[in-house]
Amino acid sequence: MDTFVAGEIATELVKELIEVVRRVYLCRQSAEQLRRSVESLLPIITEIRFSGVEHSQPIQKQISDLLQLLHLGLDLARKVAASSRFNVYRSLQLARKMDKVEREINRWIQRQIPVHILADVHHMRVESSVRFDRLERKVEDAVAVGVGEGRIRVLEMIDGLGFVGEREGDVVGVGVRVGREKVKDMLMNAGGGEVVGICGIGGSGKTTMAREICKDTQIRNYFGERIFFETVSQFPNLETLKLKLWEQIGGSMVLGLYKQIPQWQMDLKPRFKQPTLVVLDDVWSQTELEELVFRAPGCKTLVVSRVKFPTIISSTYELELLSEDESLSLFCSSAFGQDSIPPTADKNLVKQVVAECKGLPLALKVIGASLRDQPPKIWVSAKNRLSRGETISESHEIKLLERMATSIECLSGKVKDCFLDLGSFPEDKKIPLDVLINLWMDLHDLYEEDAFAILVELSNRSLLTLVKDTQAGDIYSSYCELSITQHDILRDLALYMNNREPLKSRRRLIMPKREARLPKDWERNHDQPFEAQIVSIHTGEMRESDWPPIKCPKAEVLMINLAAEAYFLPPFVNTMPNLKSLILINYGSSSVVLGNIFTFTSLNNLQSLWFEKITVPPLPRTTIPLQNLRKISLVLCDLRNILKKDSKTDLRTIFPNLSHVSIDHSMDLPELPSTICDMRSLENMSISNCHDLQELPAEIGRLESLQILRVYACPALKKLPESICRLKNLKYLDISQCVNLKDLPDEFGNLSGLEKIDMRECLQLRKIPRSFVLRNSSLHVVCDEDMALLWKERGRELPELKVQVVEECFNLDWLVE
Repeated sequence: MDTFVAGEIATELVKELIEVVRRVYLCRQSAEQLRRSVESLLPIITEIRFSGVEHSQPIQKQISDLLQLLHLGLDLARKVAASSRFNVYRSLQLARKMDKVEREINRWIQRQIPVHILADVHHMRVESSVRFDRLERKVEDAVAVGVGEGRIRVLEMIDGLGFVGEREGDVVGVGVRVGREKVKDMLMNAGGGEVVGICGIGGSGKTTMAREICKDTQIRNYFGERIFFETVSQFPNLETLKLKLWEQIGGSMVLGLYKQIPQWQMDLKPRFKQPTLVVLDDVWSQTELEELVFRAPGCKTLVVSRVKFPTIISSTYELELLSEDESLSLFCSSAFGQDSIPPTADKNLVKQVVAECKGLPLALKVIGASLRDQPPKIWVSAKNRLSRGETISESHEIKLLERMATSIECLSGKVKDCFLDLGSFPEDKKIPLDVLINLWMDLHDLYEEDAFAILVELSNRSLLTLVKDTQAGDIYSSYCELSITQHDILRDLALYMNNREPLKSRRRLIMPKREARLPKDWERNHDQPFEAQIVSIHTGEMRESDWPPIKCPKAEVLMINLAAEAYFLPPFVNTMPNLKSLILINYGSSSVVLGNIFTFTSLNNLQSLWFEKITVPPLPRTTIPLQNLRKISLVLCDLRNILKKDSKTDLRTIFPNLSHVSIDHSMDLPELPSTICDMRSLENMSISNCHDLQELPAEIGRLESLQILRVYACPALKKLPESICRLKNLKYLDISQCVNLKDLPDEFGNLSGLEKIDMRECLQLRKIPRSFVLRNSSLHVVCDEDMALLWKERGRELPELKVQVVEECFNLDWLVE
């Protein structure tokens, strides 16, 4: 079996390496060497593979070692082919790993298998009786299981179906497992059709089942790495989604707009050399689905939706609600942390609450979490409120929302308000944690630690999901790499509870979906001011004439979600004298150019600013100083107009009290203007994933208040300025993944206030400045294994040194998003 798999992998590896050689310049030489080594093995593997011989234990062990090497090589080749050609650091790392695999394969060829053993093996005869005996035993074992136990038991016996020690999406039961097996069978069966569906009501666990299927061992063995999961949502940006699918499935980056790709589906067909699975989650429109389905041999599409599309989907599994036992198990897991009712609980009361959830997984999970560790009176109150919700409406959605609203009503005031704020963000989009924390701090007068505590409480109650939270909570952790997601039913719940109030008196004025213009009821009521503290807008391109003259004098947060190439900022910003937070997020395929930039001159109380995928225009010369602005975050922005090296813009005058600056994934930013060094109020500066950044300002040492400096994943940066050693208040420095950074300044050890430095994956750093010898305060160093050896040698002279060794971590999620 190993020889068969090795032959398949070796053949596929050669194909992948040929593609790497063609596409990826930085890995070309390594890939070519590895390809030659693997091709030299193909004749040997092929001959062994088709001899059909039972090999001895030593030879099987040797072939297994080879199989592991080929698996590693194939995985590396696919990662290179799938990665961005602009990610220099990742290309260099993968090239080094391919060199190592190539050396290991050559060593295997030269030393591991004597030539005479291979020659003998090739001419051995097959013992057919042995094979038939094995086959008969397998059949007998399968029959012994019994027909009544069904196909699941047979599969469990053969390859250990199921996740040991894991709950299957928090939904346990035979019905769920049977349903999952049915969908898997549709996907892997040639007669199952090209398009398969999972259909069910909101909150019934459709997405959970789809994600568990994608993680299933059999599915991953069948489709390999070619499993692509995309959320479509109710109002998708089709052009961006098509581009993303094209790049993922086609294995190449597309520059420009989707409409410039001619006959993309026809051109893609010959490239499906192995089975491919595309999962389209939360699909609402048949027209949109037709444009996203790939009609090509070997490509399967799994559609997850609340509605059926019989003209497109050949086979659909309708997800049923949970049975009584399954409902009780899931509820107890959320409420008590175990699968059954504990002896100390009121069994009848628990079953009454479970019954009111009507078998809906999401309602069971959320309501169960809300009642965890609550006294009996709260349980009785929840049961009564759930019971009263029965007569509100026959609509499933309203009934579900009314039941789940009971878990929100019992939250404390600020926690409840923070949950309701989540409805301001677009459906099925990751919410940057930095944006959310800032919004809560500005709107509810919270300290950062308290805002984060509320986030954790909402997560514990299953009201949101924290993504990539491995470093969250550390005193120096950055929120820019973290985000949250929320089930669309929970967002609907927030909107439903917000909309109980009359339009004019709502605290949150929210557009629930993307539209061409503002809602008509907003325009009809423009004669009187709105009371909202949060205004959330979601539109496409807007011109000056598209904005109605509405007034929001109490607004403290303005969130503009857009998808456009040009956007005129709303004139009614001038009616928001109390505005504290301005958030502009562009979900279009290219950076948007802003108009009406002069509106910023009226935002005297603005405290935080978040721009994402924006072409930031030059600041007007007549700009009035923004005295209260404390924090600016710029993500995927074009900053060439404002951050030129020779820029004469007086940043200190415009932003006199700015304390936090974050620049993430900014292209075409080779250097920062020297005027940034005049901003003496800066306490936190973060520059991450700016691949063109070659140097920091020479006078950065003038930032006397700077406490945190992040220069993360900037591969073109080769040195740090000497003046950085004058930052006496610097407590934390992150230079991780600066792969070409060669030296630290000689006086670097004189940074007496430095408490922690993250220098993981700095490949060129090979020495530690001797100035650290004079250091007498504690220091926490995060680094790779090689660098750790140097620090531990120096540790004899640094008694307060703590060295933390971490594994390499690649993060390209921003490309997918």
